Amino acid sequence: MADNGQLHGRTVMFLCAKEGTEQVELTEPWKAVQEAGGTPVLVSETPGSIQAFNHLDKGDRFDVDAVITQVKIENYDALVLPGGVANPDLLRTIPDVVQVVGQFFANRKPVAAICHAPWTLIEADVVRGRRMTSFPSIATDLRNAGAEWVDEEVVVDQGLITSRNPDDLPAFCRTLVEEFANAPEPAHALSADQA
Repeated sequence: MADNGQLHGRTVMFLCAKEGTEQVELTEPWKAVQEAGGTPVLVSETPGSIQAFNHLDKGDRFDVDAVITQVKIENYDALVLPGGVANPDLLRTIPDVVQVVGQFFANRKPVAAICHAPWTLIEADVVRGRRMTSFPSIATDLRNAGAEWVDEEVVVDQGLITSRNPDDLPAFCRTLVEEFANAPEPAHALSADQA
């Protein structure tokens, strides 16, 4: 698909743990950002590569562009949190990750989270009072953290885009591109090696 320019000049952080990311929840939004003219940047807690999974089976490895301790929030326009069970379960235990996620919300930058990824949002204490969705098994966790959980393929609430599972990826990707395109003025464009 040709670059439609909706995200031209926008840099999008994809935040993943070193293991456990649901591969399609990384690759499909990544492709959507690229096709819209944006620059995706893979950030993790350690350098090297991450190991993605196709449900419980190992998938591909993906090179990390930047380490969470070295990123500057002002260089990013939006955040994508892919799911998988192990990915957000690890991310929410890393203080630097929780801090950066909180900074996206404090700076009113859009955030997209799918599947189990809202676990990281709970840890960052940013779900209270928000209408959102997730993989159904964490609905109680979200409600207990003060969110209004709904069973819909994609939900948008004040710049937060959430979806339930890989079946929702077409709507999730379309909506995150629209929301990211409508966000405030983009940060200066980065190449992955400047992240």
